Amino acid sequence: MTTLAERHQRFHDLHQSGCFVIPNPWDIGSARMMAASGAVALATTSAGFAFTLGRPDMGRVTRDESLKHAEDLVRATPLPVSGDFENGFVDAPEDVAETIRLAAEVGLSGCSIEDTQMVDGNPAYGFDLAVDRIRAAADAARSLGRPFILCARADGVMNGVYDLDEAIRRIQAFEKAGADLLYVPVPPGAEELKRVVQSVAKPVNALAAGPLRQLTVPQLAAMGVRRISLGSMIARVTHAAIAEQMESIVKDGSFAKLSAAASGDQINEMLAAGAGEADDT
Repeated sequence: MTTLAERHQRFHDLHQSGCFVIPNPWDIGSARMMAASGAVALATTSAGFAFTLGRPDMGRVTRDESLKHAEDLVRATPLPVSGDFENGFVDAPEDVAETIRLAAEVGLSGCSIEDTQMVDGNPAYGFDLAVDRIRAAADAARSLGRPFILCARADGVMNGVYDLDEAIRRIQAFEKAGADLLYVPVPPGAEELKRVVQSVAKPVNALAAGPLRQLTVPQLAAMGVRRISLGSMIARVTHAAIAEQMESIVKDGSFAKLSAAASGDQINEMLAAGAGEADDT
């Protein structure tokens, strides 16, 4: 039986050396299948979870909904879980600190906080406010008295609101503010990712999306990447399958592509194996 304390320590230790993949389930079933497939840790996906609610990504899910979802995933498997908590669901630094405390209460071993405002156009917070928000989050994480990995995200490159130089300026400031892990989602390519990794001393997370999908785990590890997240990519693969299957059925009247389905027995076995034995104390 794995206690929460053991999971938190394991998550902390994973970030100290080497390189690991952290997949992003969107419900209990996907979490258990990922655990059964050999994942060592899990992270929620804001987009993947929003899709399950019939909503688009970027600020359409509340903090309470995300916390309840995260708690469900913590209880689903014996693995440590991190929360993809967008901008913390709030603007003010003191409110971001409260999000960290609430994340810890539901059993998360860490979470990520973006520098993106959840308003039309999704502009970045101003530099000083973005840093103050991470400093408040880091102070809250350190006050927990147990391991909690705070990932600070500079999302402006991905969102098209600032360039890589500004992203590096921000993650360097986030590092000084106390973040444990730095993250610039979807840089233009491998050379830009190398710049990100070399710009900070703390571990770096990379997203297996965009041009980085062409790289392998060993290649990313060789660059110095510590953690590789999948974001909503696996969720999007399942949605692509839904679209493809329904197009074949509705337009062509054919069920032939359903032959690609996993067997019920295989899924049942993976769900049972992924549940494992977890202790929520």
